[in-house]
Amino acid sequence: MVRLEELRGAVTEDRIEAGLRLGGHRELVGELRELVAMHPLRERLLAQLMRALCGSGRQSEALEAYEEARGSPAQELGVDPGPELAAVHLAVLRGEAGSAAIVVSRETDPSAVSRETAPSRGSRETAVAPQGLPAQLSSFVGRAEELARIGGLLGGGARLVTLVGPGGAGKTRLAVEAAGRYEGEVCFVDLSAVDDGGEVPQALLGALGIREARLIPPSGPGRTPDPVARLCAALADRPLLLVLDNCEHVIVETAALVACLGRSCTQVKILATSREALRISGEMLCLVQPLPLPPSGTPAELTAGFPVLRLFAERAAAVRSDFDLGADLEAVLEICQALDGLPLAIELAAARLRSLSAAEIAGRLGADQRFRLLSRGSRTAQPRQQTLRGVVDWNWDLLPAPEQAVLRRASVFAGGWTLDAVEAVCADGARATGAAGIHADDVLELTESLVDKSLVVARPADGGGTRYRLLETIRAYAAERLGESGETARLRRAHAAYFLGLAVTAEPHLRRVGQLQWLRRLAADHDNLHTALRRSAADADSATGLRLTAALSTYWMLRGLRYEGAQSALQLLEHIGPAAPDGLGEEYVLTVVAAASATPDREELTAHLAAARAAFDELFAAPRRYPALVVLWAPFAGVPDRETYERYRAGFELVDNGPWYLALMHVGEGFQRWWVDAQAEESEREFTEALTVFRGLGDRWGMAMALTQLAWLADFRSDIPRAIDEALALDAALDATESIAELLCQRGECHTRAGDHEAAHADLQQATELARRAGAPEYLARAHMALGESARLRGDLTEARRLCELALEESSAGWFSGRGTRSSVLLALGRICAAEGRPGQSRAYYRQAFRPEHDARNLPFAAATAEAFAGLALIEGDPVGAAELLGTVRVLRGMDVLPGPDGARVTVAARAALGDQPYKAAYARGAALGLEQALQALAGAGTG
Repeated sequence: MVRLEELRGAVTEDRIEAGLRLGGHRELVGELRELVAMHPLRERLLAQLMRALCGSGRQSEALEAYEEARGSPAQELGVDPGPELAAVHLAVLRGEAGSAAIVVSRETDPSAVSRETAPSRGSRETAVAPQGLPAQLSSFVGRAEELARIGGLLGGGARLVTLVGPGGAGKTRLAVEAAGRYEGEVCFVDLSAVDDGGEVPQALLGALGIREARLIPPSGPGRTPDPVARLCAALADRPLLLVLDNCEHVIVETAALVACLGRSCTQVKILATSREALRISGEMLCLVQPLPLPPSGTPAELTAGFPVLRLFAERAAAVRSDFDLGADLEAVLEICQALDGLPLAIELAAARLRSLSAAEIAGRLGADQRFRLLSRGSRTAQPRQQTLRGVVDWNWDLLPAPEQAVLRRASVFAGGWTLDAVEAVCADGARATGAAGIHADDVLELTESLVDKSLVVARPADGGGTRYRLLETIRAYAAERLGESGETARLRRAHAAYFLGLAVTAEPHLRRVGQLQWLRRLAADHDNLHTALRRSAADADSATGLRLTAALSTYWMLRGLRYEGAQSALQLLEHIGPAAPDGLGEEYVLTVVAAASATPDREELTAHLAAARAAFDELFAAPRRYPALVVLWAPFAGVPDRETYERYRAGFELVDNGPWYLALMHVGEGFQRWWVDAQAEESEREFTEALTVFRGLGDRWGMAMALTQLAWLADFRSDIPRAIDEALALDAALDATESIAELLCQRGECHTRAGDHEAAHADLQQATELARRAGAPEYLARAHMALGESARLRGDLTEARRLCELALEESSAGWFSGRGTRSSVLLALGRICAAEGRPGQSRAYYRQAFRPEHDARNLPFAAATAEAFAGLALIEGDPVGAAELLGTVRVLRGMDVLPGPDGARVTVAARAALGDQPYKAAYARGAALGLEQALQALAGAGTG
C-alpha cells in the first residue's frame, strides 16, 4: 500500500514537471501550495513550487517558501536540504528558475543540474483548466443598467457581487453576460445539481480543474484533505472571477465558503446568483427584477422598443419566422403585463406561438391556465427551468412551513398590502412552532424572509411606510396552495373584515383637513377594497357587502368613481330583495344608489328605488353615519319640490350634524333658490357661504362643488369664470377623474360662449379622453355635445350632427342627471335642424327635450329652452314672439345676462325686424311675467 502511494506521488510530481516545462507556472501555484502543505518532506514538490512562483514573476515569494521549509527537514530528520532543492534555490537567486526547468536525475549524479528552455507561453497547455462560461444559444436582450452596475462594481473595489431576484428573472443569463465582459480569468460554477451543502467546496474544486492530489496522507491512512483548505491554497494568489450560480438551496454553506475565500484569497472576486443575499460582510447586491413594462400611454413605436417586448419578439421569431410584433403589439403587451415582465415566462409564452396566436396566448394566461400553458421549455435546461411551475415549485419547496403559510395566505390580497394588513389577515393567533399556527408578532420576520428570498416585493409607500406585493405568477401559485390548505374561505373573511375596518375608519376623515392623506391610503388599497366587495357579493355576505359599499361611497364620490361598485351592488341587491335589512338603512340606500349609477334601465330597480326612497325619508330624523348619502341621492331623486324640500330642511335643522352638514345645507339652499325659485343672487350667496365653510374644514371636494356652481352663475354674466380653474386644481389634488372631465366640459362651454373655439376644442377633447378612461358615459355625451355645438357655431353642420347624434347614443334617460344631459343634446340637435332650415324637425326636438313637469324644477334648462324657441319663432316669421320669449329667459334665469352666441343672434335679428321700441316692448311683456306664467308661456311655445 505504501509503495502504491509512493508511485502515485511520483506520477503526480512528473505531471507537474511536465506542466512546468510547458510554461504553466501560474496555474500550478495553487495546487503546489496545497501539496507542499500536505507533504512537507517531499523536496521535489517544494522545488517545483519555487520554480512555479519564480516563473510567475514572484521571486521573493519563492525564496520565502525555501526559507520557511528549510528548517523543517533539519529539525525533524537532522539533515540539510537535498541537492535538487539547493539547485533550484541557487537558480532562483540567479533569476534563472523562471526561464528554465531545473531537473535532477535519479539515475545520475544527484548534483548534476541541467537546464532546458521552456516553450513559449503562446503554445502552452494549462495543467489546471478552470471551467469556462457556458455557451449561449440565443441572444441577450436588455439589462443595460444592470450590466453597467455589475461591471462598475467588479471593476472597482467590490469583491463579492450577488445578483438577487425571483426565479425566472434571468439572473444566470445576466451573470454569464457580465462575466463574459470581465477582463480576466473566469470560472463558472453551477450549484443547481448540488444536493448537499457540504459538497459545495468539492463542486468548486471540480469546476476549477483541481484534481484529487493525495499522495501519502499527512496524518496516516484514511485522512481526507480539507477541500476548503485546498481551495484556499489553490486560489491564494490567483486573480480570478468566480461565478457561483444558483446558491439559494445551499445558501448557508455557500456563504461560509465565500467568507473563507474572501479572507484567504485576496485576488479572487465572486459573482453569485441567488434568490436571496448571502448576507456576509462586503457583499454588494444587484437586484434583478422582471423586465420593466411600458408605462400606460406609451406610443406604439416606443412600446415595441422596450426590452420586454423585444425579448418576446426575438424568441417568437425563433419558432415562427413570419411573426410580426407590430401586428400583434396589443396582444404581446397584454402577455408581458400578465406575466409581470418575467423573462423565463415570456420565453415560454413565445414558444407557444407555433400552435397559438398571440391573442390566444394572452386569453389563456388566467391564474387557472398559466402553469399548464407555460410548460414547454428547452429540453436541455434544468428541469426546474423547463416549465413555469417548475421554477415556482423549486422556490416553494425551499421554504420552511411558516413561510409557506404566510406566502399562500398573502395570495388573498389584491395589488399589495401593508404590514398591518398582513399581520391582521395572515396570522392565526398561535405561536409558530414547526407547521403550527402563526402569531401576528411572527409575521414581520416571516415577511422579511420572503422579501429576502425574492418571493415578495417590497417598495416604499407614498407618504411613508412599506407596501408589499406578489408577482402575479407567484400569487397564482400561492392561491393554488391556499386552496389545497382549505384556508381560502377563512382568509377571505379576514381580508374583508380588515378592509371594511379601514374603509369605515377612513370615511369621516375624508371630510376633514386630512382628506388627501386618507384618500391616498384608500387609493393604495383600491384593489383590495374592491376585491373584498366583489367577494362579499359573490359569497352572499350581504351585511359585509352593504357596509363596504356605504363606507366606500364617500371615497367614490370624492374621486369621481361613481361606477366602481355598481356590479357588486346589483349582485348584493339580488341577494337581499327590495327592503332595507335591520340597522342597515343607510347602507341599503347607498347600495341602491351605487347600483343605479350604472343601470340605464330604471325599471330594473323600480322596487329597490321605492324601498330606498322610503328608507331615505325615514333617515332625515336621525343622525347619519354616512352624510354623503344626501349628496349621492340627489342625482337620482332630482330637485325636490318646495314642500319636500322644506320637510328635508326641517329634518336637517333638528339634528346637529356639524359644520359639514351646515355647508351642505347652504348648497341645497343654493340649488333650490337657483333651479326652483329663479333667485340667482340669493343662490350665489348660499354657494359662497358653503364655500367658506368647506374651506374652514379643508374639504377640497366641497370647495370644488361650490366653486363649480359659482362658475356657472358667473358664466351667465359672461364673466370668464376663474372659479373653474381653482375647482380644477382642487379636483386634480383629489385625482377625481370624473369631476375633472365635468369641469373641462364646463370650461369648454364657457370658451364656446365667448367665441374661443380653439380653447374650447382643447378642453373638450381632454374631457372626452378622461370620461372614456373613467367609463363615465354621461360626461362623454356632454363633451361630444359641446364639441357639436362648437362645430355648429363655426358653420360645420355635418360634423355638428355627427357629434350630437353620438352624444345622444351615449346619454341615458333613466335618471335625473342623465336625463338633463340627454335633454341638452336634444336641444342641440334642434338647433342644428334650425340652422339647416328644417324648423319642423327643430320643434320636434325641442318638444322632446322640454318636459314641464320636470323642468319646472330645472329653471336654467327651461331658460335655455325658451331661448331656443325664440330662435325658432324668428325663423317662422314671428319676431314679436321671439322677443317675448327672450323676456321669459330673464324671468327663468332670475338675473340679467349678456346673451351667448345664439341669444345674441336672435336679439339682433328680432330688434332689426321690429325696430328698437317695439322690440323693447315685446321683451318687457315677457320679462314682466311671473315664474308660473313664464313656464306656461314656454309650454305654449312648445305646442305652437
